[in-house]
Amino acid sequence: MTDLNPLLTKQALPAFDAIQLAHIEPALDQVLAEGRALIAQLTADPAPATWDNFIAPLMIANERIQQVWSPVTHLNAVCNSDVLRVVYNICLPKLTDYQTEVTQNPELYKKYQQVAEYTDLDHAARQVLNHALRDFRLAGVTLPPVQQARYKTIIQELSTLTNRFEENLLDATNAWFKHITDEQQLTGLPITAIALAQQQAQQRGLEGWIITLDIPSYLPVMQYADDRALRCELYTAYSTRASDQGPHAGQWDNSALMEQIVALRHESAQLVGFANYAELSLATKMAPDTASVIEFLTDLAARSLPQARREFADICTFAAELGQPEVCAWDVAYYSEKLRLQQYAISQEALRPYFPVTNVIPGLFAVAERLFDVCITPANSVALWHPEVQFYQINDLDGTPRAAFYLDLYARQKKRGGAWMDVCVNRFNSAGQSQLPVAYLVCNFTPPVDGQPSQLTHQEVETLFHEFGHGLHHMLTRVNYPPVAGINGVAWDAVELPSQFLENWCWQRESLDLFAAHIITGALIPDNLYQRLQAARHFQSAMQMVRQLEFALFDFQLHRDYDSIQGAQIAALLAKIRAQVAVYDPPAFNRFAHSFSHIFAGGYAAGYYSYKWAERLAADAFSLFEERGIFDTDTGQRFRQTILEQGGAVDAMELFIAFRGRPPCNDALLRHCGIAG
Repeated sequence: MTDLNPLLTKQALPAFDAIQLAHIEPALDQVLAEGRALIAQLTADPAPATWDNFIAPLMIANERIQQVWSPVTHLNAVCNSDVLRVVYNICLPKLTDYQTEVTQNPELYKKYQQVAEYTDLDHAARQVLNHALRDFRLAGVTLPPVQQARYKTIIQELSTLTNRFEENLLDATNAWFKHITDEQQLTGLPITAIALAQQQAQQRGLEGWIITLDIPSYLPVMQYADDRALRCELYTAYSTRASDQGPHAGQWDNSALMEQIVALRHESAQLVGFANYAELSLATKMAPDTASVIEFLTDLAARSLPQARREFADICTFAAELGQPEVCAWDVAYYSEKLRLQQYAISQEALRPYFPVTNVIPGLFAVAERLFDVCITPANSVALWHPEVQFYQINDLDGTPRAAFYLDLYARQKKRGGAWMDVCVNRFNSAGQSQLPVAYLVCNFTPPVDGQPSQLTHQEVETLFHEFGHGLHHMLTRVNYPPVAGINGVAWDAVELPSQFLENWCWQRESLDLFAAHIITGALIPDNLYQRLQAARHFQSAMQMVRQLEFALFDFQLHRDYDSIQGAQIAALLAKIRAQVAVYDPPAFNRFAHSFSHIFAGGYAAGYYSYKWAERLAADAFSLFEERGIFDTDTGQRFRQTILEQGGAVDAMELFIAFRGRPPCNDALLRHCGIAG
């Protein structure tokens, strides 16, 4: 019954403590049936379509679908299980079918066109219509029936294939672990990493230590383990996940899926009138054309590569001095960390005691509160999916509720790797609806060990600030219509602007003093340590730059230059890109692309360049704070009002110019990266 299904009960937040597998498919079936019935009713109505009698009811129906599907897809990411996966895979094609039916419905398209003829719509409403009409065209609403059917089939297949890619990667990551009984193999590892390894062994009922491929376990080994064979073993397992190589060769192989995904994307783009998928991708982005993207990436590469080569040569020279004449892929992080320590007397591990989660979280909130005039407080009596999850509310300074968010910080089994922000509830304040935005903020940090608070590296602090920047973009919106509220409707290559922008406050003395305090003594970071942190900020920044450019060029050219006769030629293309921009060649068994979920399973296909594109925007935006003060009230309010509150209701370039007073340029980005322009 409907009243017994928590997914169908109207409530402000998902009832995570009540949702059962048996609820999911019936709930989705019901809301999709309701949506179809509403569309049939609206398109059959002979009365002229208006915002109130047509758009508003559709937005309400879409939010009802969001209410059902958001907690389901979230649970699939943070509490994955075999039984949930089965249900999820049954439901996903149903949702994909519905979405394709909607955007290919010619009668619905005509009704939207009718509404667009009205002249008394506000700017946000006009943007909702502009985006909807664009999306109808991109989905092939004007195609002949046979081509429409083929497009629908392609979208359905892509939904299934990309989900399988992610499942293969998760399974391959979870399947491998290293059981260590000889403590000598752990020589060089930080105490925190050893404690985590011991805790993971205890959780499996084993003696000794367990190393996994989750980043909190994997990365310290690559950076600090003196045992070169151990580093090689982990690198091999990690870099061959879900592929035809490595310890689980062929077991969860994504090779065929990748070829199919790229081929189907290319076909879908050509069906709706584009030469390739990269062109289709840019139809909803800030970059004007494919040539502009390639020019942007290659210009950064040309300006970064000479310095990157010098940085790698320094690693090789340093390693040779320590008795390692040949630097392999599994040596780079290890000798880089030792070189950083020699040059700057600083390491990520040395900084951990200054970043206990119990300080960092309040400090993060304090930064946001000072910048954007909000108040963030914990909230109780909320259903959660795991005991470690926390829930917070955001209010305006006068106490008016503005938004809320869940915070899930720690790595665990059956949880997808990485860090992300996702939408739980959209802001909706029209058509008789009143709901505030709610976000999911998810990370995979080292969990607390032996009753002590988790201590973060400075890089992890940056990750946390990054995801919270996304969250603020979603939560501080003032736009009342869900399709363009918060991050919705924002050009994909601008959506990283608030997240990368907020990272800057991890580096400023004035903001660090709000939260960087020693876990035992409570002392702030000493000035000499802070100066070393600043000096090391640009350590190997050019190498990091060209690595990201390698990913971006590979992704973009993969989707721009696809040849239906030759196929994707993934390995050959990646080798070609590496020859252009990489400073060293990985071993032949490396299968990086097989775990590149951003482009094969996420939303970054032909859009990975967006990270650098938005980083340029973020650096340029922050330069205004550098001029006026990092907590300058007027500048903070200006950023909130022109960027965060506007969501997708105004084009991204227009918003940036409104904030910065001019179009963006590369100078601040290169300066922030320590790369000579």
